[in-house]
Amino acid sequence: QVQVVESGGGLVQAGGSLRLACAVTVSGFRIDDMGWYRQTPGNQRELVAGINTGGNTYYLDAVKARFTISRNNDKNTIYLQMDSLKPEDTGLYLCSIQTWRGAYWGRGTQVTVSS
Repeated sequence: QVQVVESGGGLVQAGGSLRLACAVTVSGFRIDDMGWYRQTPGNQRELVAGINTGGNTYYLDAVKARFTISRNNDKNTIYLQMDSLKPEDTGLYLCSIQTWRGAYWGRGTQVTVSS
């Protein structure tokens, strides 16, 4: 079984910071890529930041230099440090993992940035 659980969302003023965490429980197989997606009403889900097993990272252009993704392979956990938040960062942030069995998703954590 696989469980993906996000935490750390909330309401913050523009310019503030939040740290999201995604804890994965998995038994018997390895986690490959991990990432954070953002879902907003009327828009497609978009990849905000990703990280592979080697620590190589990807960032959406709009969040580069403001967001930092990190990974603890021993704990099967990834983090997303979000600084200098903007109202357009508002959305439901979902964690996704890739395994040989396919992709698994969490239910998401809401981030709301007020102007």
